[in-house]
Order: sequence, then structure tokens, then C-alpha cells
Amino acid sequence: MRKVLMGVVTSDKMSKTRRVEINRLVQHERYSKYVKRRTICYVHDEKNESHKGDIVEIEESRPLSKLKRWSLVKITKKAAQVAELPV
Repeated sequence: MRKVLMGVVTSDKMSKTRRVEINRLVQHERYSKYVKRRTICYVHDEKNESHKGDIVEIEESRPLSKLKRWSLVKITKKAAQVAELPV
């Protein structure tokens, strides 16, 4: 069984690679307060179809490079498309 997680694409500057951030809440051992934590995963995106701000589902895979250990399953929600004005 491979792990399947959901996260937000934070960088799409590399070819066929995306940086995905997974946010979670963890209870502090001593104070019992919930603290925000994040996990950064480098994901293989064969078709370069995801972009910054997209919510994606990723799956654990074999090591593809020094950092890449995950592959893209599907794009759950596309980011709002904002037209950039030329400067």
C-alpha cells in the first residue's frame, strides 16, 4: 500500500517536478496546544499539468532522483487563473 496525501503546489519552476507543501496540525506534547507543521515533498509531474496554487493528490513512489519520492495522481482543484499584465 502506497501513501496518498493532498497538498498545495508551491513551486512549478522545474521541468516535470513540483514542490508540494502539506500542512498539518500536531498537538504539543507538554502544552497540548495544536501547532502548525508542514512537510515539503518533491513530486514527479510527467505532463507538466499542475501549476502554483493547485491542490493536488500525490502518491508515494520509488526514488526518482535525489529529492523526488512522490508522483502526481490527480489535480483536485485548479488555482484561480489570474492574468498577468506585461510590464
